Amino acid sequence: MKREVIVTADGSSTIHIPEWNEQYHSKHGAIQEAYHVFIKHGLSYILEIDSKKRLENNICILEIGFGTGLNAFITLLESEKHNLNINYTGVEAFPVALEEVAQLNYVQQLKAEVKLTEFTKLHEVSWEKNQVVSNTFSIIKQQKKFADIRDVNIYNLIYFDAFGARVQPELWTEDMFKIMYDALKNNGVLVTYAAKGSVRRAMQAVGFLVEKLPGPPGKREMLRATKVLEPDL
Repeated sequence: MKREVIVTADGSSTIHIPEWNEQYHSKHGAIQEAYHVFIKHGLSYILEIDSKKRLENNICILEIGFGTGLNAFITLLESEKHNLNINYTGVEAFPVALEEVAQLNYVQQLKAEVKLTEFTKLHEVSWEKNQVVSNTFSIIKQQKKFADIRDVNIYNLIYFDAFGARVQPELWTEDMFKIMYDALKNNGVLVTYAAKGSVRRAMQAVGFLVEKLPGPPGKREMLRATKVLEPDL
């Protein structure tokens, strides 16, 4: 399937799939969307609600899917900024080619030229093996379909950044969110740019407590889902 690198409204690049008329990130601003959805309402949120516990332990994050590496890169920057220990798992069935990565302008747009080596390393490290990228950030990239995830009670946070339900409805079902629910620890959080009623209902059906939040530029709302288990009696 043809892919082309384009520039979004905030000046940052993304990958566009003409056949689907779909982008890896919002055309209204790739970096703005990533920070709003995954950092502000994801990483910063879990630190805010349980800062002492989170800072004393490794934070485990699962990304659905790894794509251009933007979400991983800004999370790496946040880990160094706040001295967090982050173990990051990025799942991707169809990895972006290094030739495409070379056309992405995230390092320049984020004024993070001193971290060019780390951004490059995110894409060049081998798959299926845990890799240390910086003093505060390690990653394992897994090449597989999201439906094949079998992790249980591992993650504090999930970045659910799959292609939209318009083009891949099978990724936004109860079956998929049950996999996500099982993968999270108790009180773990899933954040996504999506806000469709069918998505919210699918999350609720598997046990998530779901909130509607203000969306990033170009979207009115987004969703945050929390796994809350009943205490043992």
